[in-house]
Amino acid sequence: MKETPVYVVDDDADLGASVARLLGRHGFAAQAFVDPAALLGLYAAAPAQCIVTDVMMGDLDGFAFADRVRAIDPATSIVFMTAWPTTANAVDSVRRYGGLDYLEKPIDEDRLVAAVAEGVAWSRQRRETHARTAQLTARERQVFDLLVLGHPNKVIADQLGLSPKTIEDHRAAVMAKTGVNGLAQLIALTR
Repeated sequence: MKETPVYVVDDDADLGASVARLLGRHGFAAQAFVDPAALLGLYAAAPAQCIVTDVMMGDLDGFAFADRVRAIDPATSIVFMTAWPTTANAVDSVRRYGGLDYLEKPIDEDRLVAAVAEGVAWSRQRRETHARTAQLTARERQVFDLLVLGHPNKVIADQLGLSPKTIEDHRAAVMAKTGVNGLAQLIALTR
């Protein structure tokens, strides 16, 4: 797992470094950052599979940081941690900010490692899906999006103003380019 970049962001330098070391002992290439803005400055050139971030930080809190990271890289997983847990923040961390987990400090080592491992797997799958769908043309992407919603060819044809035969052709191209054998696998690709 050493090739897997994991960033730890906490304005408490000692705690961030400690979490990064702990993850390093479990096989992750973890690097700590005290300033989330510094990480954002270099993130596009060095994206992570997973980011573990504190919620309560100085100028840029963990939620605002997550929003900015998602704008750059929607395929990274985020694990939030906090010394001041609230139910509202726990719900927001998952629902509004796409967090994978919300951990209370002091951090439970096993839960942290499990969350990061799950986050790395999720991120890899998201990146693979993106790579498989990136080669679709704009029209094929429209057909893909409607297919995975369960729409039959005739409905897709009506919605896009095309003939059912043209949709069949686009559907075949989507299947070939994504390497799937059927609609169920195509839908599974998006999960």
